[in-house]
Amino acid sequence: MTPSPTLLDAALTAATRGWRVHPLRPGGKASALHGERACPHIGECAADHVKWEQRATTDPDRIRAAWTAGTFNVGIAPGPSGLVVIDLDVPKEEKRKGSSAAPDGATSFSALCERAEVPWPTTYTVRTPSGGLHLYFATPPDIRLHSTARTVAPNMDTRAWGGNVVAAGSSTPQGAYIVTDDVPAAVLPTWLLHHLQTPPPPIVAAAPLLIPGQATRRATAALERETAAVRGTSEGGRNNRLLAGARSLGRFVAWGEIPRDAVEEAFQAAGETAGLPTAECRTTIRSALDWSIRTCRPREAV
Repeated sequence: MTPSPTLLDAALTAATRGWRVHPLRPGGKASALHGERACPHIGECAADHVKWEQRATTDPDRIRAAWTAGTFNVGIAPGPSGLVVIDLDVPKEEKRKGSSAAPDGATSFSALCERAEVPWPTTYTVRTPSGGLHLYFATPPDIRLHSTARTVAPNMDTRAWGGNVVAAGSSTPQGAYIVTDDVPAAVLPTWLLHHLQTPPPPIVAAAPLLIPGQATRRATAALERETAAVRGTSEGGRNNRLLAGARSLGRFVAWGEIPRDAVEEAFQAAGETAGLPTAECRTTIRSALDWSIRTCRPREAV
């Protein structure tokens, strides 16, 4: 199979910058490498499963071999690459209606810059298909940051250890990832590092549950307990913890004690805060809830 020059060049270009890359599914954002459940336990995984973050590489021979095998999108593993990428998103309402009324990630980031009394930083920048921006920053060698989801500012996520970034040159059905500022990644400013190191609030995405009549007290308490456990789980057990937590809440959804969308939203935020990819969180949560709702006993039998 003839490789796509655009995607192969994109992977090699990123690797030249010292950024570790890995293949994503063609036209998608998820890793094309096998997951833990499908691990054949051979080659690099002979002793134990090696995740995509550890398999990401700057080796040009490995890159050519991978992108010769298929037209894969290009993923960057920010943590091992010494990067943190600020993801400034566009609200869903704005994407759908073309409205500028809702605050977007760029507006949130501008506000942070104004409070710090600094200009918008000049750094390597990529525009996403949705109209958002990815700002790349180099992290100090003694700093280890983890990915966050809207804990710093509205519609502003970060991708660091545990996170994945779609590289420029890749594309999805919504459009292409395009470099808008082709300069070296600036060193992460101290003022921004302070925001990223500030612990998030103890309860993430629990606000919808505070609306009277939407959830029983015990369902709310269970959701807060389980999402907190997901956020506090370290790499290696995050997906399993997310699966177990969502399964434990399925019975309350089946019994009508809490809306399903509230459960999905809370676990999605908790999973992303723990560093899990967005798509992986969504798939795990839906599967867990479907199973739990289908198999739970009637409330009267408990």
